[in-house]
Amino acid sequence: MQKVNYQKELERKLEQLQKEQIVPKLLLHSCCAPCSSYVLEYLSNYFSITIFYYNPNISPKEEFEKRVKEQQRLIASMSFKNPVDCIVGKYEPERFFEASKGLEDIPEGGERCFRCYELRLRETAILTKQKGFDFAISATKILKDKNINFKWFIIGSGKLKKNLQKQIKKYDVCDYIELIGNKENPYPYIKNCDIFIQTSRYEGKSVVIDECKILAKP
Repeated sequence: MQKVNYQKELERKLEQLQKEQIVPKLLLHSCCAPCSSYVLEYLSNYFSITIFYYNPNISPKEEFEKRVKEQQRLIASMSFKNPVDCIVGKYEPERFFEASKGLEDIPEGGERCFRCYELRLRETAILTKQKGFDFAISATKILKDKNINFKWFIIGSGKLKKNLQKQIKKYDVCDYIELIGNKENPYPYIKNCDIFIQTSRYEGKSVVIDECKILAKP
């Protein structure tokens, strides 16, 4: 099987962006200011970047806050061709402890690390614009106006949560849609729902589609 050279793939993408003279928005996860420095220097020439700083694998809280400030200081001290801003995720070490439970003695670079990677990247992905949850809110308004009785639950949390809450109030659909936050086990919610809706604007085949098939949900 031929390996993919992702640097070459990136260079082709950046060349295409330059030809089209567009500057897309890019959301990047960061858990370490020094590690993000070169990435920011390189990619800010082609993208308008939002850094999402999120790392539940840091203790104590004072150390987490110290690293957040260093990330913010780094961004403020660098010069960028295109805008770079920073969003700070919640400090929730209990989520890392739960994800790595039973793996405490696994060496560095093993399964415990991969659990941590997955946790951080899932949090980055949740509630991004890609997921299209704003579609759910506008659709809820239409259904409400047609006097259809229903309740829409959105699982997850992320950087767009406050904007979604504002939209929910704007369209006066607080009684019809609920943001229930992150759930370690979403299966009981899927099992008890009448229908599952995937609102993503773009995405590869989602695992949750297969999970809904297993649970016999349309």
